[in-house]
Amino acid sequence: MQANLITILSIIYGLAVFATCLKIIWDTQSNTKALAYLLFTVFVPFAGMIFYFFFGNNIRRNKMYSKKLIKDNNTYSQLQRTMISEANKIYASGHPIIKKNKELARLLLYDKSPLATGNKVNLLRNGEEKFKYLFHDLENAKETIHIEYYIWEDDPITVALKELLIRKAGEGVKIRIVYDDWGSKAIRKRYVRELRSAGIEAFPFNEVRFIALANRVNYRNHRKIVIIDGYIAYVGGINLSDRYINHPGTKKLYWRDTHIRIEGTGVNYLQYLFLCDFNFCAKQNVELKRSYFCLPDTNDREGAIVQIAASGPDSDVPTIMFSILQMVNLATKEILITTPYMIPNEGTLDALRVQSLSGVDVKLLLPMDSDSKLVNYCSRSYYTELMKAGIKIYLYKKGFIHAKTMVVDGIVANVGTANLDMRSFDMNFEVNAIIYDQKIAGELKLHFQVDLLDAEPLNLKTWRKRPRWQKFVERVARLFSPLL
Repeated sequence: MQANLITILSIIYGLAVFATCLKIIWDTQSNTKALAYLLFTVFVPFAGMIFYFFFGNNIRRNKMYSKKLIKDNNTYSQLQRTMISEANKIYASGHPIIKKNKELARLLLYDKSPLATGNKVNLLRNGEEKFKYLFHDLENAKETIHIEYYIWEDDPITVALKELLIRKAGEGVKIRIVYDDWGSKAIRKRYVRELRSAGIEAFPFNEVRFIALANRVNYRNHRKIVIIDGYIAYVGGINLSDRYINHPGTKKLYWRDTHIRIEGTGVNYLQYLFLCDFNFCAKQNVELKRSYFCLPDTNDREGAIVQIAASGPDSDVPTIMFSILQMVNLATKEILITTPYMIPNEGTLDALRVQSLSGVDVKLLLPMDSDSKLVNYCSRSYYTELMKAGIKIYLYKKGFIHAKTMVVDGIVANVGTANLDMRSFDMNFEVNAIIYDQKIAGELKLHFQVDLLDAEPLNLKTWRKRPRWQKFVERVARLFSPLL
């Protein structure tokens, strides 16, 4: 009897493994990722299948998430037509930066992200600058405050933020908030109740429940957006947490990050993204108002040109990844990349190597130590082949570098939430701002050069001499790269 039971259970398990393998093959578009899941499922009994259903379900294919687009979108449609008309005038005018990067601009226009002209852009270094500007703008808000964040802690800076938001709500400012339920675990209870009791609409991005844990832990809203009065916006790498502020005299880890403040029509697509995300989380259809958007001034085309790249598991194409690849491919002189997590897919890896071998000066600024040992080992497994192609790698040693930026040829800058890894390209909801402006690109390049003073350049010959055990651990960690 016992032998029969074991046989029956073995058959059931074998059928379950077979069915899971069929699902992996059918659902997973990446061959590398599919092979990783297949090997894990076959050779790690039970745990392999559990891991796949927790972290591997392809929600882009299954459409578990879908953009809850604005139904009554006449206001935005009219605005978009005006902005596209302005974009066409920029093309026709032969603007030198746009002319050199027209393929990038057209790629994002495919995702209905128009070129936004006449913007004032401030580059904000670390939390000290970001929160000073942000609190000032929030204090002066008159009509609306829209906030969307991955990490929202409950600490001194966010307690001050909560008090400010409650006060502004009391003054009649309409406040809407989207927070990631996994990344913002600290505020899910008392903090959010206090906001809601003040009339602030705060909703989690997909509440994490055990039954739904499989797909909701893995696919997170990594965006960091603030829009104030439809005219001022913030986007970048800095979450709502005191850890991003380097208080003088403290011994805590130095946190190096980058954010931007946009004033002008570059706010409009960020506003549209927020309203889509808010409608999805709140199960509402927000009535669009003219005041939510900034109308282009057709007589003023001075200032920076901004275009937004956004994607997630609900996107038809991986816009973030495509925009980064296009920026790399269009470079003719120099590519400067700062990222805390460097786990490139094959396309990104090859693009960087090709450009370096073609004579483009490619520099990568990465953390000396990541906040995840597995990610750290995995990232280091790529260093040898990058350096063999002539790419220069610098490891930041002053603290943890969390900025996600790119400068190409000193004329185009990219600042946002997306890391240079497969998670940002395929699993998370992300948003980047691309700025076609020599002044901003020059400032960001200067920041990069200043950061290099606190970084250690890697030498290929020395790097190859690291211990064998370290090389082996890196190779093992790299096997998990499609899953990280």
